[in-house]
Amino acid sequence: MSALIERCGGIPTSAPSMREIPLAQNSAGIQAIRDLIAEQFDAIILLTGVGTESLFELAETENLSTALLQQLGRMPLLLRGPKPAAALSRYQLRGTVRAAEPNTWRELIAAIDDSTLQLNGLRIAVQEYGIPGVRLYEALRARGAIVTPIPVYRWGLPLDTQPLISAVRKTTQQGFNALLFTSANQLSSVLQVAEQEDLQSELLAAVNSGTTVASIGPTCTEALQDHGWPVHVQSSPPKMGPLVRATLDYLRQQHNSPQ
Repeated sequence: MSALIERCGGIPTSAPSMREIPLAQNSAGIQAIRDLIAEQFDAIILLTGVGTESLFELAETENLSTALLQQLGRMPLLLRGPKPAAALSRYQLRGTVRAAEPNTWRELIAAIDDSTLQLNGLRIAVQEYGIPGVRLYEALRARGAIVTPIPVYRWGLPLDTQPLISAVRKTTQQGFNALLFTSANQLSSVLQVAEQEDLQSELLAAVNSGTTVASIGPTCTEALQDHGWPVHVQSSPPKMGPLVRATLDYLRQQHNSPQ
C-alpha cells in the first residue's frame, strides 16, 4: 500500500491495525465440523479463503480433515468470491454458487436466488470471518434458511499498537488528508484504540470535518457508515491499486475545485 501511494505521488503513513488470531481451542468450530460430517447441514457458505483453509486446519487437529473433505464434496458449496474458490481448488473442490464482484453478501444472496437452490428449510453452515455477517444471516433467514455460524478465526489488535495509536491521534488533529480502509475489521481496531485513548468523539468529528475516508469496497463502506463515518471514495473494483488512485484523484479534485 505504501509503495502504491508513493508511486501515485502521495505520502503514506502505515498504521497496522489488526492481526489474525486462530481459535486454538475452538470447541464451537470443532463441533460444527462434526455436525457437517454427520450431515446435520445441507449446505455451507464459505466467506474467505483464509477461513476456508482454517476450516481444514481446525478439522486436522481432530483427525477429521478427510471426513470433512468427503462431506464437502457431497454438498452445495456457496462462495462469496474468488478467494474461497482458490482455497477449495487445492482440495479439488469447486463451488456450487459463487458471488459476482464486488463479492459482498448481497451478490452472494443474488447468486443463490438465481441458482436452483431452494433456501426454505435449508440448514446452512456459515464460515465466519471476523465480524458476524448479521445482514447475510437476516437475508438467509428471511428466505426460510436455518443458519448456523462456524467461527473459524478472529481478528485482534497488533502486538505493537503504538503506530495505530499515533495515527488515531494524528487523525483527530486533522493530520491526514485521507484515511484508507481495506477491511471492515480495521475499523473495529481503530474504534477500539480510540476508546482506549478516550478519543472517540474527536475521531468522529475529524472524519466528519474534512478528512477524506476511502473504502476498498461495499462491505467496508457499510461498516464505516454503520458507525456514522462518511465514505467519500469507494474503490471499483475492490482492489488496492484502484483504491489508491481513486483516493488521490478525489483529493486533487477537491484541491483544484473552486471554494
